[in-house]
Amino acid sequence: MSKKVQMLRDYKQYQDKEEVVLWMNTVGPYHNRQETYKYFSLPFCVGSKKSISHYHETLGEALQGVELEFSGLDIKFKDDVMPATYCEIDLDKEKRDAFVYAIKNHYWYQMYIDDLPIWGIVGEADENGEDYYLWTYKKLEIGFNGNRIVDVNLTSEGKVKLVPNTKIQMSYSVKWKKSDVKFEDRFDKYLDPSFFQHRIHWFSIFNSFMMVIFLVGLVSMILMRTLRKDYARYSKEEEMDDMDRDLGDEYGWKQVHGDVFRPSSHPLIFSSLIGSGCQIFAVSLIVIIVAMIEDLYTERGSMLSTAIFVYAATSPVNGYFGGSLYARQGGRRWIKQMFIGAFLIPAMVCGTAFFINFIAIYYHASRAIPFGTMVAVCCICFFVILPLNLVGTILGRNLSGQPNFPCRVNAVPRPIPEKKWFMEPAVIVCLGGILPFGSIFIEMYFIFTSFWAYKIYYVYGFMMLVLVILCIVTVCVTIVCTYFLLNAEDYRWQWTSFLSAASTAIYVYMYSFYYYFFKTKMYGLFQTSFYFGYMAVFSTALGIMCGAIGYMGTSAFVRKIYTNVKID
Repeated sequence: MSKKVQMLRDYKQYQDKEEVVLWMNTVGPYHNRQETYKYFSLPFCVGSKKSISHYHETLGEALQGVELEFSGLDIKFKDDVMPATYCEIDLDKEKRDAFVYAIKNHYWYQMYIDDLPIWGIVGEADENGEDYYLWTYKKLEIGFNGNRIVDVNLTSEGKVKLVPNTKIQMSYSVKWKKSDVKFEDRFDKYLDPSFFQHRIHWFSIFNSFMMVIFLVGLVSMILMRTLRKDYARYSKEEEMDDMDRDLGDEYGWKQVHGDVFRPSSHPLIFSSLIGSGCQIFAVSLIVIIVAMIEDLYTERGSMLSTAIFVYAATSPVNGYFGGSLYARQGGRRWIKQMFIGAFLIPAMVCGTAFFINFIAIYYHASRAIPFGTMVAVCCICFFVILPLNLVGTILGRNLSGQPNFPCRVNAVPRPIPEKKWFMEPAVIVCLGGILPFGSIFIEMYFIFTSFWAYKIYYVYGFMMLVLVILCIVTVCVTIVCTYFLLNAEDYRWQWTSFLSAASTAIYVYMYSFYYYFFKTKMYGLFQTSFYFGYMAVFSTALGIMCGAIGYMGTSAFVRKIYTNVKID
């Protein structure tokens, strides 16, 4: 009979000779990190100890394809085990072919002892690629400090040639050694400071700060010049700059005061995008702060679980900003707007996951999401996200849903004059994302490497700095773009400000193609679809967030400059 064992989050303190469980997790190609299968999907044999079953403790574990199975090895705390055979593989042709395929594709497997990950390689081929060998001996060295496990090392030995219709004995040994590593520092060995704290990382942050200073200076100059000119004009001061005098008394953006606060086209989808972007920003900010305070990388699936929880909890942010904007733009179908705003991001993520899930099921991969987990995610959407979004929408409509614009909106829209090709909204949108992408693309490399390769991202202070820089650069760029657009007497600034910031997503997705082909060795339908599917989701979410940040900053700028202008 099997018994359920819950691996407690407050890590266990062991008594001498108490059982220590070695969990086998997954096995898969080294170059395809997300293409994983159950460990015993390969014809490994299991130890003789009574089976213990494991169930997913968190939603993040289930979604990330963690499949812990008991190894059957007899390990007791501080009790050395001399080399001993724990099982025997009866190697027929079918099993040999399975091992050969795994060795050809550089299969690695992952195990856990007391939540510490251990990696090992299945086997290796000779130089000619004709003979294949299986590693049959697991030599475990476990470090302890007091009554806690602080270090685990695996050495694979016992190279045995794979010959059909033979028996292969699998063996193991356990050596316990006292360690000076503190329990709270036991994950430090998995981090890579030389990679994440490289000079290039610091230089990229410095470079981005220089860009911020330049852009803030540019925006300040525009603001100062326009406001100074306005004040000078209205107080009839004669001391004007030559540059200001050359510009003339009336220039472009003042001419469109009667149209600049006209509702955007397609206000329903526009306000839903703004609400979703504000929510993504709130989630990013909170998750990064939590990750800076708590070492989320020490617990399986905790980052994903935290992100899902925070996303659900911040749903009122989406409703508030989306609902209030829709009300200010005179929208009547607020319930429809609330539904679209609430399900825009979940539908995009779940739609992508559903498509990739079909491929995972076809591959029999551990990443195939269980039906129960799908139901749990749907319940979160309908019973948590939707009601909280409704609360936010009602608050937004009642507290800040009144259109309090500084200028009246004309009954008849003003015709938009001809302008130079580079002042067209489409051109501004395409160029608007270059600088925000330039400020984050080095950080994108580190984030991609931690997710798609075997690195643990832990420098969340860097990520917070980059998020702040991204916000400032995005707002500055959209303000400059909007200023030039309004100067050309084109009042379609809402969508232009959103899309010029959101176009960052296009550059990030283009960079993901470069990263795939030149920085990784991924292959196969499953890994490729997983990579490009979720990179599309990531890029879109980043674009929506940048678009919302750009719009909010630009909206404040437009309101400010038109508040300070006396309209005849």
